[in-house]
Amino acid sequence: MQLKKSHNTPRNIRRQLAAATCGLLAGAGHAGGLVASGNNWKIDSALLIYAEKDRVALVEPVLSLSKEIDDDEFINVRIVADVLTGASPNGAVPADTPQTFTTPSGKSTYTEAANTTPLDDTFKDSRGALNVEWDTPLGNNLRGTFGGNFSNEHDYLSTGFSANFAQDINQRHTTLALGLSFNNDTVSPEGGVPVGLTVMPVYPGVKATDGSKQDKTVKEVLFGVTQIIDRSSLMQLNYSRGQSDGYLTDPYKILSVLEDDGTGNLRGTTPYVYESRPDQRNYQILFWKGVHQLPNENVLNLSYRYFWDDWGIQSHTVDLRYRFDFAGGHYLQPHLRYYQQAQADFYRQTLIDGEETTLAYASADYRLGEFTTQTIGVKYGYQFHNGAELNLRVEMIEQNGKDRSADAIGKLQNQQLFPDNEAYLLQAGVSLDSDMIINYVLGLFK
Repeated sequence: MQLKKSHNTPRNIRRQLAAATCGLLAGAGHAGGLVASGNNWKIDSALLIYAEKDRVALVEPVLSLSKEIDDDEFINVRIVADVLTGASPNGAVPADTPQTFTTPSGKSTYTEAANTTPLDDTFKDSRGALNVEWDTPLGNNLRGTFGGNFSNEHDYLSTGFSANFAQDINQRHTTLALGLSFNNDTVSPEGGVPVGLTVMPVYPGVKATDGSKQDKTVKEVLFGVTQIIDRSSLMQLNYSRGQSDGYLTDPYKILSVLEDDGTGNLRGTTPYVYESRPDQRNYQILFWKGVHQLPNENVLNLSYRYFWDDWGIQSHTVDLRYRFDFAGGHYLQPHLRYYQQAQADFYRQTLIDGEETTLAYASADYRLGEFTTQTIGVKYGYQFHNGAELNLRVEMIEQNGKDRSADAIGKLQNQQLFPDNEAYLLQAGVSLDSDMIINYVLGLFK
């Protein structure tokens, strides 16, 4: 977010923060340096490349279009297409011998070498997503943003809508926000929906399934307040509460089952079972953000987010950005982020033979485990012609899981049960308006 320049009005600042507040629910908005006006369309495009070391890679182009369709009334359209390839941990632990797994479709197998984290290298996916928002004044200092979203993958369909309201009070120095959202998702995993904590059959066996698809819903409400402290400082505080119902299990994750003899050996027959998670999750989020512009016009942006849910997961996120503005429209923005998460109550790295029949829920998904993540990056931007912008962002992300080898059983104490992970992110973006593009194209034919 860009804090005010000398030519900005307090109203513009409120508009940008109100959009940022609503964006926590809807994920879109027209905040930014370039503002759609008149007959012009504001056009934002970006290409994101994300790659984990020896794991998943993502390529994601994004196109956002914004237009003022009436006085102070906007329409925003966001189109996303991404492609995922690579390998993802399947949840099993390393072993001192090669391990063979049945693919999710049940039509083939893949083998992981000894003493390495089992990765499902059949992981490939593509996604298309569309989000449309209508941002309009509703009354005296009251704005509303109404949106709908749709995304589709070969095994996942998601539709939803959102409504966000922002009311200015206190001579427009304070903005109160209320956001509501609802999503309905359907997962159709390859080979059907596995029954939780049943065995992964040895190929060509057939797994026990609970139909070909399952649904879930996600409801969320947000309350927020944004306060202009003085001409250089803003503060924002949001509280949101959400509930997910339905099928919340990852149908592609499994757990290793060990012999009940303390050796750490895998069970002799069918040593893997599918994970199982509760069918409801209630979560809450507290978010604080402060933005301060220094006398030299550099901008400090600091935020803290606390998340907790009834699965036992708690997380803390601290995010720091500092923007250096230079002459000629150039800026540089270093970025630091720290994330810490506690594990879910039903997180287990392994099960003991027979235990899968006594438990209701168990998952070895590292995303539900205890870990920390550190992010360091920098963004360079060049603004020109009334807010048009070119930018480039580079980040490195390191994830460190809690080493539980000392608590592991038998020979598993010699294995790395939660290996560290590294990821790299590169994003290039451009913001233009339609007049600039038309004039450039016409110039090519002169």
